[in-house]
Amino acid sequence: MDTLNALADGFSIALTWQNLGLALLGCFLGTIIGALPGLGPSNGVAILIPLVFSIGLPATPALILLTSVYYGAMYGGRISAILLNIPGDEPAMMTTLDGFPMAQKGYAGEALAISGIASFVGAFFATWGLVLLAPQLVEVALLFGPAEYFALFTLAFATLGGLSSKNQAKAAVAAAIGLGIAMIGVDGQTGVPRFTFNNMHFYDGIDFLVAIVGLFAVSEVLVFVENHGTGQGADGAKQVTLGRITPPWSMLKQTSGAMGRGTFLGFIAGVLPGAGASLGSFIAYAVEKKVSNKDDTFGKGDPRGVAAPEAGNNAAAGGALVPMLALGVPGSGTTAVLLAMLLTLDITPGPLLFTKNPDVVWGLVAALFIGNVMLLAMNIPMVSLFMRLLSIPAKYLMPGVAMISFVGIYGISGSTFDLMVMIGFGVLGWGLRKIEVPLVPVILGLLLGAQMEKNLRRAMTISDGEVMALVESPLAIGLWCAAIIGFVLPIVVGRYLRYKAD
Repeated sequence: MDTLNALADGFSIALTWQNLGLALLGCFLGTIIGALPGLGPSNGVAILIPLVFSIGLPATPALILLTSVYYGAMYGGRISAILLNIPGDEPAMMTTLDGFPMAQKGYAGEALAISGIASFVGAFFATWGLVLLAPQLVEVALLFGPAEYFALFTLAFATLGGLSSKNQAKAAVAAAIGLGIAMIGVDGQTGVPRFTFNNMHFYDGIDFLVAIVGLFAVSEVLVFVENHGTGQGADGAKQVTLGRITPPWSMLKQTSGAMGRGTFLGFIAGVLPGAGASLGSFIAYAVEKKVSNKDDTFGKGDPRGVAAPEAGNNAAAGGALVPMLALGVPGSGTTAVLLAMLLTLDITPGPLLFTKNPDVVWGLVAALFIGNVMLLAMNIPMVSLFMRLLSIPAKYLMPGVAMISFVGIYGISGSTFDLMVMIGFGVLGWGLRKIEVPLVPVILGLLLGAQMEKNLRRAMTISDGEVMALVESPLAIGLWCAAIIGFVLPIVVGRYLRYKAD
């Protein structure tokens, strides 16, 4: 009952004209960002963070805007996946397998409508899962001491790759780079500068926002420049016709089971730290193919092959917010970016967030319910508009991305040095992308590195340097076991699952 009362208070916050307008704007921008190939939710949120700080939005409206962008991008990724056979983001990759064949058969409208409804179902029930599970997880989190938190952070790093990871070693290297960057600055315990190279600007460490905007937004611009401006347009959108934009009742009935299974599997994948929407989409499609592909129709335009991954990746998006809000551990790359924004606003996600800042939490949750309805209402009748937006060449979009990044960061810090650091991170991100090293572990290492070090030191101080104190409690042992399994399992099982999905 307390949870429902808190949710009611959240709706009173979300149902203001300002927050409703921000949710609508976020949903619209997010859908466009998701639909444009190559950007995706992480990039979209990272690009808009400087803008949020520049206009001086308070914590709750800022979080409502950016999470609406997040949810909108998860919806939007399916548009280019179905029409162009180009996933707008990684989670939409599985949607291409049956979505594009449906479009080629003349069912583009039905495919877009089914995927939109599946996205709504996945996100709606995942938001209810957030409402019910996050407060319970807070109760468990209150049992955590320094050793348990250190084990939890280790679990987050160990599961970064997920079952869809192609190379766990690269994910581990990326996490090590992030942890190394997190150590730059003055040691809080001894007061000794570390890795500052006698530069005063580094004494306060690396700013989260500068690193995130550089790694995601600036690196995207550099990749575009490297390709000589040959960005993906929407010439392919002309190859298919939209047709009917409302699915028949028989198709809805046929895909209902796929939506339900995809929602459940996606939410579980989202709650697991480091797994995220890509894993949710992948598992949902793989399981649905195993359950429903009796007539060998998957990969040839089966609506269930569209509904399952879309429900899975949107449910995972909601599930990923659970560990971020309740434990302070991001469940996906985009929630890692949102975590950085909260830390910059001096709001610390974790068990105390629900008591210290209930307006932020429940205002956000209520806005997610409202945003889902907005996205459903927006994504079906406005599909033709989004189709036309796909025709905008990247050579017009990327200068805008660069402008927002530079102006936003300078507006926040007023320092040209931060601009140079941002460019440095952009070059780093470009280099890592060239060798296919994931960027999310770098960000996660940067975000969690300080807390991880702090909890390790506290545990060692309390135990007088006894290393076994890290594995004394049953909770810590369970987290260490989960970390080991989470790191080893993708190596053993991941290749097999990818083979079965193909």
